[in-house]
Amino acid sequence: MRPGLRIGSVVLNVSDVPAATAFWGPALGYRPRYAPEPDWVILTGPGDGPNLSLNAGATRPDEVPHVHLDLYALDQAAEVDRLVGLGARRVEDWPYPQDEEYDYVVLEDPDGNRFCVIDASDE
Repeated sequence: MRPGLRIGSVVLNVSDVPAATAFWGPALGYRPRYAPEPDWVILTGPGDGPNLSLNAGATRPDEVPHVHLDLYALDQAAEVDRLVGLGARRVEDWPYPQDEEYDYVVLEDPDGNRFCVIDASDE
């Protein structure tokens, strides 16, 4: 039985919806569900996963966000390079665990929204 609720969209506040669409669309292989508005767009992908909605907002993201995206990658290094090529930036000052292995790389989109690229090659 399907639950009565599911995540339909994750919403990111961005300063420029068309520019954020130009980053997140190719990053995820998503397309606008409807004609984008200047201050709002719903990006949808293949399958039954959640949408990514981009909302024009004047606030800056928190340095350590309360909620963030984890993007699972079969080839983490290639995906990080691809995302950086699209305009993401590496978060160099992230407090990665010392003397421990970790399976994620922290990036931020052109608006400073931080997200992780997880090495899912063992799945």
